[in-house]
Amino acid sequence: MKILAIESSAVSASAAITDGSKIIASSYVNVKLPHSQTLMPMIRSALDSSLTDINSIDAIAVSCGPGSFTGIRIGISAAKGLAVPKDLPCLAVSTLYCMAQNFAGSDCIVCAVMDARCNQVYNALFRINGLAIERLCDDRALLCDDLVCELQKYKDKNIVICGDGADMFIKYVSKFSNIKIAPEHLKYQNAVGVALCGYEMLKSGKTVSKEELLPVYLRLPQAERELKAKKQKLQEL
Repeated sequence: MKILAIESSAVSASAAITDGSKIIASSYVNVKLPHSQTLMPMIRSALDSSLTDINSIDAIAVSCGPGSFTGIRIGISAAKGLAVPKDLPCLAVSTLYCMAQNFAGSDCIVCAVMDARCNQVYNALFRINGLAIERLCDDRALLCDDLVCELQKYKDKNIVICGDGADMFIKYVSKFSNIKIAPEHLKYQNAVGVALCGYEMLKSGKTVSKEELLPVYLRLPQAERELKAKKQKLQEL
């Protein structure tokens, strides 16, 4: 089963094509150009370089959040557009879960963190035992101090911090010898991880239609939060 995967939930963006668990092609950039400029050329390049016709793709996988509100919308819009001609099934992949794929084959706890600002992170924890990946909690937004307290339950395990919030969060746990930051080449989410997660979902029948493919924000965008706060203040007057 061939999967075209898209990842654009943070500063980096990537595209990949897999056949089952075999990686056929992948493309990744981590520059400050908008995803609206980089994503579709990468998808086209992955298809062309691997001699893959879009008509041979069986499903579209995309990271649907958490992450950048704009980046997620761009990735989902691209997935919806590519799914239209053949009405392809879509696979809505957690950004945090796809990061855990980077550490398959190891023995550790993966703590995936994305910077949510205001001393908060988007986070999920995963236990890695060889090729088995066990989710330990749902994706959530929580205070950094609360995450530190939770990680102390795993003091007998090696913990790896990854994600675009890793450099920010590592200072909160610097005193713990069992907690390390991931190496640069494994730190961030990428479309290969999205594809591998998508393949497992596809085998389990966990697909959605292009109409059902929606972003997962975990919390409202800042503009909506500010508007909600203003309305609440007006109601209190």
